[in-house]
Amino acid sequence: MIKNTYEKYVLPKLLDTCCSTKPINYQREKVVPNASGTVLEIGIGSGLNIPFYNLSKINKIYGLDPSTQLCKKAIKKAEEMSINIDFLFEGAEEIKLKSNSIDTVVITYTLCSIPNPMDALKEIKRVMRPDANILFCEHGIAPDIKVSKWQNRINPIWGKLFGGCNINRDIPSIISNSGFKVHNLNQMYLPSTPKIVGYNYWGSASI
Repeated sequence: MIKNTYEKYVLPKLLDTCCSTKPINYQREKVVPNASGTVLEIGIGSGLNIPFYNLSKINKIYGLDPSTQLCKKAIKKAEEMSINIDFLFEGAEEIKLKSNSIDTVVITYTLCSIPNPMDALKEIKRVMRPDANILFCEHGIAPDIKVSKWQNRINPIWGKLFGGCNINRDIPSIISNSGFKVHNLNQMYLPSTPKIVGYNYWGSASI
């Protein structure tokens, strides 16, 4: 009962707050405006990326997320901004879209919480056109041994509190090991952010 109440009422607000800090929104602004054509956002959540889309370059947006509680916020935000988004209430491991139908996949602060990210990326690859791109921005394992040790120690507890989020995943390796070519990879600690959750990777990837 307590767990269900936490996941339904507390967790969505907590995730929305943690993922909308000024440093994180600055990261979103680096990545999301580059989306074009038919776009699939993996883990649209509460719609934090919606304000950053350059609609002049976009034909269609699909927003995928298994959390109906978070998506309620995204639906409201899309309506307020008069943006037409088709919402898919499902996980990324099985996407109800046609193969070779997507031009840009946007993934921000989502690969950390997908239970089987490589399975999800395999399915993402299926829906991508041959010349499509993934635009990603994620937090993950830090290069400093002291920090990464703490990430590994805290990760089991962190995941239980933050909806399955993992703070110690090697994001570039997960993407490349799923058969993608990673381009324009950048990485750094975000300012004003605890180091255990503040090491960010961002860039693009293609098939």
